[in-house]
Amino acid sequence: MTDIPKDLKYSRDHEWVRSTGNGKVRVGLTAFAQRQLGDVVFVELPESGAALDAGEPVGTVESVKAVSEVYTPVSGTIAAVNESLNDSPELINEEPYDQGWIVDVTLSAPKQLDDLLTAAQYGDYIKAESDG
Repeated sequence: MTDIPKDLKYSRDHEWVRSTGNGKVRVGLTAFAQRQLGDVVFVELPESGAALDAGEPVGTVESVKAVSEVYTPVSGTIAAVNESLNDSPELINEEPYDQGWIVDVTLSAPKQLDDLLTAAQYGDYIKAESDG
């Protein structure tokens, strides 16, 4: 798969995590996830300031095929939400690793980043999942 940026970390729930410095990360859905969902038509975003533990739902994404929960792969506090998704949910399809981000999180347990998958590991994971 060529659309797995090497500078990101990945969850088995198909979220990506990008360090933005100062103990914060940006979280979004992978290109693989958005392709599985199909055309995204609505995104429910969390409240800024909400505290979440890794694995908790951080919002929902509604597509023409299904409604799916998005999980935070790290624990922390929601520092910002991508308000652009309210008017343009299709950004998740069009630019999953750029303008289609979902939330910024201030980490409460930075070591959790070590538990996430590298780009190569994620590529192997989705290949195995697709073959399975």
